[in-house]
Amino acid sequence: MGRWVIIAPERRIRPEQVSLPAMVRQPGPCVFCGGQEELDPHEIYAIRSNGSPRNTPGWQVRVLPNKFPVLRIEDKLTREGVGMFDMMAGVGAHEVIVETPDHDLELADLPEPHIANILRAYRDRMHDLGGDERFKYVLIFKNQGYLAGATMPHAHSQLIATPVTPKRVKEELSGAQRYYEFKRRCVFCDIIKQETRLTRERLVFENDTFVVLSPFAARVPYEMWIVPKQHNCDYVHISEAEYAGLAEALKTTLLKMRAVLMDPPFNYLIHTAPFRRPRAGYWATIQHDYHWHVEILPRLTRAAGFEEGSGFYINPTQPEEAAEVLARAPLAPEARPEAAAAPAVLAADPLPARAA
Repeated sequence: MGRWVIIAPERRIRPEQVSLPAMVRQPGPCVFCGGQEELDPHEIYAIRSNGSPRNTPGWQVRVLPNKFPVLRIEDKLTREGVGMFDMMAGVGAHEVIVETPDHDLELADLPEPHIANILRAYRDRMHDLGGDERFKYVLIFKNQGYLAGATMPHAHSQLIATPVTPKRVKEELSGAQRYYEFKRRCVFCDIIKQETRLTRERLVFENDTFVVLSPFAARVPYEMWIVPKQHNCDYVHISEAEYAGLAEALKTTLLKMRAVLMDPPFNYLIHTAPFRRPRAGYWATIQHDYHWHVEILPRLTRAAGFEEGSGFYINPTQPEEAAEVLARAPLAPEARPEAAAAPAVLAADPLPARAA
C-alpha cells in the first residue's frame, strides 16, 4: 500500500492515561433484544438451537436488513457519465448481525462457541451475497462505542455489499500483488514468519491457527491484526476447524484491550478477497498473493488537519510497546503497566516496498 506512519512516542498514550467519555448504555429492552422480534424487519438469517420459527425468540445470532441502509438491494446497477464525472446507482446490501439476544452482554463477554457462531454467520451471509452478480465485495465491520460510530448499544456488527471494491481494500490487494510479483511469496505469510519466529516483539497472542500482532506501521495506538497461520485469501473458505481458534483469538484480544485501555471504543473489520469472477484484466495470482485478516482499531485519537491533508497517520504509541503491554495484560481489568519512551520514527507499511 505504500502507507507511511509517523511514530511519535513523545506524544505517546500510556494505558493509565487513557481518558475517554464514558459510554452511556441505554437500559434494555431494545429492538434487538430477544422477545422484541416483532419490532424488527423480517430476519434474513438466524442461528437457533431450539428449532424455533423465524422472527420469534429462541435465536442465538440473528441477521436483519438495516432499517436505514446506505445502499439498497432493490436498485438496478446503472452507471452514467455526468460531464467529466461518473455516477452509479446506490446498489448494495446493508445488514445487521445481532450478536446476542441479551442486551447487557458485549461480544467479549460471550462464550467462544457463541462467538464462533457469529463468525459462521459472517461467512454464510458473505457466501449468499456472492451469488448476486451486482456485488463485488462484502465488508464485515463492527463499531463499538459512540466514538467508533455505534448508534445502538446492543451488541451487533454489520455488513455492506458494494458494487465496487473499496479503495482501501484495493490498495491492500495491489500492494500484496506487487510484493508477490517481486518475491513470489505472500507478504502476510512473511509477516507471520517474522513476527513468530524471529523478532516476536510485535506479537500479542497466538494459538494453533491464528496470530494476533501489532502491525509494524500501526495507524492508531494499540491497533491489532488477527491473521490465520494457514494461507487463505478468502474468509468464506475458512475451515470449520479454524472457527474455534478465531473465536479464541478474537475474544482474548478484546478482553486484553478492555483490560489495558478500560473498555475503549473500537472498530474491527474483515479484509478478504473480492468475489472472484473471471473478467478481462483480473489477475490470476490473488489466491496466492492475498491473505484475509481482521483489523482491530481502538479509537483513542482523532485525525486532524495534517492527517487529512497529507495522508500520513500519526501514532503516538510504538507498536512494539503496545504489543508488549497487551501480550502480558490479564483478561480482566487490573493495574496497567507503564511504557518507555523512544525517539520519533517514520514507519513504512511493507505493502509494497517503502514509499517515497
